[in-house]
Amino acid sequence: MIEIRIHGRGGQGAVTSSKLAGLAASIEGKYGQGLPFYGFERRGAPVEVYLRFDERPILVSSRVYEPDGIIVLDPILAELEGVVAQGLREGGFAVLNTLKDPGEIGYAGRLSRVAAVDATGIALKTLGQPITNTAILGAFARATDVVKLSSLEEAVRQILPGRFHGANIEALRTAYDETRVREM
Repeated sequence: MIEIRIHGRGGQGAVTSSKLAGLAASIEGKYGQGLPFYGFERRGAPVEVYLRFDERPILVSSRVYEPDGIIVLDPILAELEGVVAQGLREGGFAVLNTLKDPGEIGYAGRLSRVAAVDATGIALKTLGQPITNTAILGAFARATDVVKLSSLEEAVRQILPGRFHGANIEALRTAYDETRVREM
């Protein structure tokens, strides 16, 4: 089982990203599970979502305390090692919304792979809003082999309303192409 913790803020689409990733896994014949954890339910408040993938049914439904990887939708949170990297397994991975090079991330040295992308810039360009969820999922597909880009595109078509398909698929693809991955 692969366990991932997603960090974001209310309004960035962290919960929707877990639904899209879980459906993408299902499209590929795998199992995916997303469990959101809210503090204050308001725009801008920190949000964590726990995401699991496996080849077999997932029977556990709890927080993820020692994730194999993290996905961070907010560039400010990406800098907060004590928050986002807490419990992150040695040799794990990080997919970050940041302008920095992957090697500049303070906690990168203990990870096997770090991916960085300007998800905010991509979201503003493609969606016209700083909703970074589909852009960060494009980076996730590029940085890992957990789900394929094509499966994420199909998940967007199935979950999001039709008028949002084109822009969100463009965000996925742009982020996939622009993600910088560094093997540590």
